[in-house]
Parts: sequence; structure tokens; C-alpha cells
Amino acid sequence: MKFVDEVELLLIAGKGGDGIVHFARTRRNPRGGPDGGDGGKGGDIILKASSRKLSLYDLKLSRVIKAEDGQRGGTNFKKGKSGKPVIMEVPLGTMVFDVDTQELLVDLKTPDETFVVARGGKGGKGNAAFATARVQTPLKATKGSEGEKIKIKLALSFIAHVGLIGLPNAGKSSLLKALTNAKPKIADYPFSSLLPNLGVLELDDTKIIIVDLPGIIKGASIGKGLGLQFLKHAERVGILALVADGRQLWTEIENSKVDLPFEVLEKELNQYKEQLTKKPRIYIVSKVDLLQKNEVETIESFLKRKSLKPIFFVSSMSGAGLEDLKTYLINQLKYPLALI
Repeated sequence: MKFVDEVELLLIAGKGGDGIVHFARTRRNPRGGPDGGDGGKGGDIILKASSRKLSLYDLKLSRVIKAEDGQRGGTNFKKGKSGKPVIMEVPLGTMVFDVDTQELLVDLKTPDETFVVARGGKGGKGNAAFATARVQTPLKATKGSEGEKIKIKLALSFIAHVGLIGLPNAGKSSLLKALTNAKPKIADYPFSSLLPNLGVLELDDTKIIIVDLPGIIKGASIGKGLGLQFLKHAERVGILALVADGRQLWTEIENSKVDLPFEVLEKELNQYKEQLTKKPRIYIVSKVDLLQKNEVETIESFLKRKSLKPIFFVSSMSGAGLEDLKTYLINQLKYPLALI
């Protein structure tokens, strides 16, 4: 799934149809009265929050969206057909801004919530509408009005229930693939993920959105690498899942290194924005299939002394520990696709 969390669009609602001038005159009724019909209303452009949508990617492909115009009026008082509205589905938690004024127009948080973001123009009046006792043969009809035109920015205020965060090559992409239906790019070199990848964990009729945030490096909170771009996504997840390569952890613990992966991640997250310190965390040690039992025990003991909990030891290759992790996440997030 290609992940896009912001997009700008030009929206043009449909123009109202024109009214017409017409008289119901026939050979038998040469003095027939006015019967010109009104034009139809232009189509609206409507946003609808949907739990099925996880990204704004498809909207990025259509930078200009236009609704159908209303049709002109007909004879015999016939009103023109209204233009079809455009209904755009967006993910839950989509904020809608007016690009020109920077005003927040709406924050769509509830499933099936709708918002008319651009209204279609009104249909013009046919000459039948202007007939009076004094003016029985009006030659007047009006044109339909233009539909609203607005440039908007859509931005996701919420992107996932769980965010996987780790140093480059920590095994996040493999873990996302093992837990969900996602198919991220996986390679044994740093920064194989340059954009967030989304997946959905489904268990017992519950769906949990998980995002693999691209690798954080030391100094990310002050802008090193693409750190600030990556860290902004951490603000918009419910649970921060910090992932570290078990092999790297073991080596650094054995060599008494000061900046262990989890500690580097904690420091970058906390320095970036204070509100991240309040988000719930879990700690995942990956690639445990490459560790000996005594090495796992040493890592676990060390992390507990650091008061890092809860801790999960997993292997995306063998599947070890994945069921325990899934069960924990399901129990923590009992309301599927609810905004946290």
C-alpha cells in the first residue's frame, strides 16, 4: 500500500444549468403561455470518512476534481437534471484545510461522516418562473450560477494504531510483513524504507493499522537525515513500538556500549516533541532466531534493569513470539479503527 498523508486538490463544483425561454404555442394554441423550465443544480463535491481508506494515495493521482454540471431547462416546464455529486472517500482522521486562508474546515473522525466541501451552482430560472398577471409573456430567463471552486489540503491527523520505530536495518519491514498483509520493500542495507508502509493486522474480527516508519538515526530530532520528516509521523500513532535488532543489542551489551538502540530511539523521540513522552510504548527485540538462549536471557535481564517494558522477543523468519505480540496488541486496542 503506497502511503500518502498529505495532498492538495483543486475542487470545482458543477455549474447550474441555464433556464430557457419558451412558449407553449402550437397551431391549435397560437397564444400559449410561457413554459420554459429551470436549469438543474450543479453537482456538489462531498468528502466522506471511511474506515476502508488508510491513505490519501489515490487522491494524489487526481489533482483537479470537478463535479458534473446541471442540465439546462426544457420545454413544458421541465426542470433540467441536476449534476451528479462527487463523493470522495477519505481515511478517518482527515483534516481539511482551505489552502488560501489556512482555515481548518473540518476534521472527519467518525465513520461515514460527510462534509460538503464545494457546493454546486444553483440552476437558472426559466421564463415560466417570471410570468405574472401583468407580464404574461416574459422573455426573461437566467443563467445557472457557477459552482464553488476551492483549493484544499487534506492531511491525516491519525495514521495508525501502532508505529514501528527503529534504527536502520532493525527488521521493522520484515516484522510488518509478518504481522499484516503489507508487502514492504525489504533489503539488508540501511534505509530500504524511504516512505512509511502501512499494513492491517486482522484477528478475531478486529483490525489494527500498523505503520513501519522509516529508520531513525542518531540526531534525527535535530534534522539529521530525514529525521524530522520521519518523526512527525510518530505524533499520529497510538502506540510506539520500538524495534531493535537482537544481534546488535547483544553485541553492544557485551561491549558495554553506552548508546544502545532503544536508548537512542527514546532520546530522539523525547527531544523531538514532549508529547511523545506520554505515548504508550512497547519494546520489540527482533531476529531472535539468530540468538542463543543465553543471549536472549542476558538481553531480557539487561532491559528489565533499564525499566523498559513490556518486552517482546520475535522472529519474522521463524514466527517466534509473533502470536504473543498480536494478542497483546489486540487486547490493547479493543476498538477496531477507532481514533486514539
